[in-house]
Amino acid sequence: MVSNGTGERGWTNRQVSRIQSDSPKSEQEERNEQARVHRVGIENRGKMKTKDSKRKWMWWFLGVVLALQLYFVRELVAAFALFALGFAAIAFVVMSLYMLQKVWEAGVQRVADSQHPVVDMARRGVNAVEDLARRPLRRPGSAAAR
Repeated sequence: MVSNGTGERGWTNRQVSRIQSDSPKSEQEERNEQARVHRVGIENRGKMKTKDSKRKWMWWFLGVVLALQLYFVRELVAAFALFALGFAAIAFVVMSLYMLQKVWEAGVQRVADSQHPVVDMARRGVNAVEDLARRPLRRPGSAAAR
């Protein structure tokens, strides 16, 4: 019996037992049996099922499962791409700020080492403001304001 319900329906018990017997047969009997089996197979061809609904539903189910798996994989890849872009943007901002700070540090160091007259005047101004900041606001020995 084949899985789709076709097969030995047209066979009689006698024919099946004759085929399954282990007794040695002559060449003529062997050829006659092969011809009969071939003829019965051709006669059965019209009785065979051409549509198998169970198998069709099985393939539909497998196709849906495969499609869902592809959908989930596609969704995971899209989420990974979005997170990768987000982390790349954050890394770009952090690296930009780091480079900006290093460039600023190098620029300030270069200006501080410079002997340009404008830089000397700015340095004297900063020193004067520092001197004023160190002095107390009240003179020693003066009374506190009430």
